[in-house]
Amino acid sequence: MNLVELAERIRSYRIDQRLTLEEVASRTGLTRSWLSKVENFRVTPSLPALAQIAQALNIPLSKLVEGLDDKPALAIIRKSDRKVVERDKSATNTSVYESLAHLRKSRSMDPFLITIPSGVAREEALGHLGEEFLMVQSGTVDFEYDGEKHKLDSGDSLYFDARVPHRLINSSKRQAVVLCVFQTSSE
Repeated sequence: MNLVELAERIRSYRIDQRLTLEEVASRTGLTRSWLSKVENFRVTPSLPALAQIAQALNIPLSKLVEGLDDKPALAIIRKSDRKVVERDKSATNTSVYESLAHLRKSRSMDPFLITIPSGVAREEALGHLGEEFLMVQSGTVDFEYDGEKHKLDSGDSLYFDARVPHRLINSSKRQAVVLCVFQTSSE
């Protein structure tokens, strides 16, 4: 099942119903923090937790997961059809994530193009399941991995265990664009 698509559906249903994370948390007995991680595709909910979320959103569980296992042989996403995905949004992190494979619902990799404005970084380094690949397309970024910073220039790439806390930091005066591919399942 595609974690990104599932997370987007949960967030979308919640927002459409004008519910806050706190309201869903109180309806489910799950924590706001954990639900935020689900919506930011950092954790995968168990089937019982997913059922609780669906019930809190007043939708059948089957509707929440419908089509998530579809695997078209070829999914072409034109530049004009990229889908902006909200992830880790905060006052200090205004990075834009564009999904490069959203038309293939069930996938084991998730490629994104991340545009990071000048002076922007996620508040804290976080880890998640899987592995990740990054390649700087333009600009310069610092990559913090397990508390250690590494400067990356345009054309530089890296591959790493995503369970280790990590984050991108753009401390330069220009925006940076980074290709990010992470594994979303254990297939």
